[in-house]
Amino acid sequence: MADCLTLKKSNCKNCYKCIRHCPVKSIRFSGNQAHIIGKECILCGHCFVVCPQGAKEITSETEKVKVLIQSGDPVYVSLAPSFIANYDGVGIGAMREALLKLGFAGVEETAIGATIVKREYDRLLAEDGRDVLISSCCHSVNLLIQKYFPQCLPCLADVLSPMQAHCLDIKRRIPQAKTVFIGPCVAKKDEAASYGGIVDGVLTFEELTQWMGEAHVTITPAQTEEADPAGLARFFPTTGGILKTMAQNAPGYTYLAIDGVENCIAALRDIESGKIHHCFIEMSACVGSCIGGPVMEKYHRSPVKDYMAVAGFAGKEDFPVAQPDASGLHKQMPPIDRQAAQPSEAQLRDILRQMGKVKPSDELNCGSCGYNTCREKAVAIYQGKAEISMCLPYLKDKAESFSDSIVNNTPNGLIVLNEDLEVQQINPAARRIMNIRSASDVLGDQVVRILDPQIFIEVLNTRRSIRDRRVYLAEYMKYVEQTVLYDAEYHLLICIMRDVTDEEDARTKKEAISRQTVEIADKVVDKQMRIVQEIASLLGETAAETKIALTKLKESITDE
Repeated sequence: MADCLTLKKSNCKNCYKCIRHCPVKSIRFSGNQAHIIGKECILCGHCFVVCPQGAKEITSETEKVKVLIQSGDPVYVSLAPSFIANYDGVGIGAMREALLKLGFAGVEETAIGATIVKREYDRLLAEDGRDVLISSCCHSVNLLIQKYFPQCLPCLADVLSPMQAHCLDIKRRIPQAKTVFIGPCVAKKDEAASYGGIVDGVLTFEELTQWMGEAHVTITPAQTEEADPAGLARFFPTTGGILKTMAQNAPGYTYLAIDGVENCIAALRDIESGKIHHCFIEMSACVGSCIGGPVMEKYHRSPVKDYMAVAGFAGKEDFPVAQPDASGLHKQMPPIDRQAAQPSEAQLRDILRQMGKVKPSDELNCGSCGYNTCREKAVAIYQGKAEISMCLPYLKDKAESFSDSIVNNTPNGLIVLNEDLEVQQINPAARRIMNIRSASDVLGDQVVRILDPQIFIEVLNTRRSIRDRRVYLAEYMKYVEQTVLYDAEYHLLICIMRDVTDEEDARTKKEAISRQTVEIADKVVDKQMRIVQEIASLLGETAAETKIALTKLKESITDE
């Protein structure tokens, strides 16, 4: 398969939107990046359309086409009839004039090839007598059948697409001509690459518009463009457009049109099970058919307006084109093996167990990972296409289990309040501090039931957190350090309480001991001072008596 869709790795944000919208789940996730699995992809372009980051890109062939033009060979454009919806108010004349300025030798409508193809469908129904016949114009539908419903291949018309039929017609008429198809479809790039020698290049309308912008070529709508009575096949890009061009006169056949991959898959399952008979089924992978193609849908999504533009441009008669021999209109579409290994039931159960799905009731089948069921996701994990972490309930349970483990085992009390000061969450440590038997006793109640709300009101009014405020909870005879935080994003108040009762008791005891020590010291000092004073008094009396005695002795000696 041609590498028509690529990924900008830096843009992929691991949102899983592409896998949710991929009808065949042909996307692999590795390293938080999406990777398109070429052997499984049907190139419907859904991932390109829905990617919110623009991570999916359609591979451009603009340079390849420029090289074709520079080669000197005449390069002719096969222009998809949906151009009338993509380029508002522009007819084939204006498109031809603009494309010739880019260097193309000529421009024709792919609807000419559609005329050839619808005639072959009518012939097959009339002459081959097939029970069920499915149109082969949409390459994505062809790939869907080749890869996922190979039993329905006998029902698929082995007929060239209008693009291929028209490009072969151009090459029959114009020797040495090269052909370039321009349309709204990414799958046509792969179709051109898969059947060499028919279509030499494929551009999307987006690529053409960008090229014309770089070359300063503008499409100038003609004042008047005569309506071509031919051109009934211009209806081909609309749902039921193929049927509108067909005779629908094969006896006993029902003619119906189905669009959208999901509807096509449902119809193919019915065909596979033998529930449908004697039908011609026009199948289109895109809702609305080609005017709802990926490039149209992403940049120019106006289904009613687009249909009216096509209907107004379509003629009432077939293009006057010679019908080639039927043998030159057939192509081989063999089954394409996807080679996807399937796990055993034991392996599947083991993967489900790793996803946290241990019993059937755990399999929510929510689809958040992009897969329809948990078992389908488990198969994708086995095949290396998905990762266990893609399961949202699994991640949620894992995150909750981790956070709950922390919250429930932390020694600090945690209380979460809403802005109405109602208790939203309370952990075991907080319940122990406040002697609350069960969280259900207070959840949803006003916090005033269990705590003084003043600190919460203060934080709510100021939007400023308060940290490590020590308070005494008299009702519980506990001292705590309260930290109250305000979560502006979720409008919550978070209270963290550290029980410091033991610390406070120890501090009180220490202070009491200190006071007692000071008191004892004061008493000792006082007593010592009294003793000193008493000693001093006694010493004073003795000294006086000694002085008197010595004085008398001195006088006595002097007298002698």
